[in-house]
Amino acid sequence: KFALRLIPSGILNPNTINVIGNGIVFDPKGFFEELEMLQSNGIDTKNIKISDRAHIIFPYHKELDGLAEEARGDNKIGTTKRGIGPCYMDKYERCGIRVYDLVHPEVFAEKVRMTGKLKNKIITEVYGGEPHDIEAIIKEYTEYGKRLAKYVDDVSVIVYEASKANKTIMFEGAQATLLDIDFGTYPYVTSSHPLSAGVCVGTGVGPMIISNIIGVAKAYTTRVGKGPFPTELDDEIGEAIRNKGGEFGTTTGRPRRTGWFDAVIVRHSVRVNGLSSLAINKLDTLGGIGDLKVCVAYKKPDGTVIENFPATLEELADCVPVYETLKGFDDDISSCRSFDELPEACKKYIERLEELCDCHISMVGVGPDREQIIER
Repeated sequence: KFALRLIPSGILNPNTINVIGNGIVFDPKGFFEELEMLQSNGIDTKNIKISDRAHIIFPYHKELDGLAEEARGDNKIGTTKRGIGPCYMDKYERCGIRVYDLVHPEVFAEKVRMTGKLKNKIITEVYGGEPHDIEAIIKEYTEYGKRLAKYVDDVSVIVYEASKANKTIMFEGAQATLLDIDFGTYPYVTSSHPLSAGVCVGTGVGPMIISNIIGVAKAYTTRVGKGPFPTELDDEIGEAIRNKGGEFGTTTGRPRRTGWFDAVIVRHSVRVNGLSSLAINKLDTLGGIGDLKVCVAYKKPDGTVIENFPATLEELADCVPVYETLKGFDDDISSCRSFDELPEACKKYIERLEELCDCHISMVGVGPDREQIIER
């Protein structure tokens, strides 16, 4: 099992070129840690290309992330404190430092001194924190730049040329729809666009290049961090799903919040991503917990029933789920390799999700291995 934050999972296939787009924020230290982990496991890492337009995360971004989170008090967002939000803030404030700068030391040091001075002022005068040694940062990151130079390229050109040559291209999304800065549960979101549309601005390609968009969802609902969660199960069923499904953060180890499948959320995802189909995984996790509930709509305090995901947290927090109950299953389905082999209750569950989400379910996962993905 490989836990990757920056390097695409395609790195496990030696025949792929793996590109890290301009839409992400790049932590060089984290990148080299991942690189070394893969290399120590015998994975060839030469086929990595990093966009020269991606923005760099610095230690002061991480510091500001933590200080800002603490300052929110009871209104914490649940950030990972890796400096992601503050780095995007610099990007849009147009004072960010990019990979291009990092591999060009003649411009890099001057830019870090200018931005670092301002960040130290915010850290000390707004939050009462300790200032960072900017010269030490310049020295450390200049060395990263030297090591990084061989990986840096114009990702937009690479992907465009691959498309012209009719090569197969897979865009891998991070995070999820409800963490999108516009269409997620704002402000409990990330600072970018994990939607399918983010592919275009995140790598520098036009939308016509995309031909198939697969959404990935579990057979139940999970969430990491704070924010309203209408179908959350704060009981023994929720605990059973968490433990059986291994619902702990891939890179953080944080316990994920668990709940019944929420068709309102998935319909929202189908619409805003323009999904071609859905892959529903972890169906096996639901075995043996009794009847299964599916949220088909939300009910507001005044009794109004809504079928579309609300735009505001306040409205969402007041909603209660409208459930439909489906027959559960006790069978161990992990050895099933075709849809027909699944118990009748499983088939009916998947078929009903398909109807409720208004999207074809093309894959069903019955375990963690590749051969445990049933294609329909």
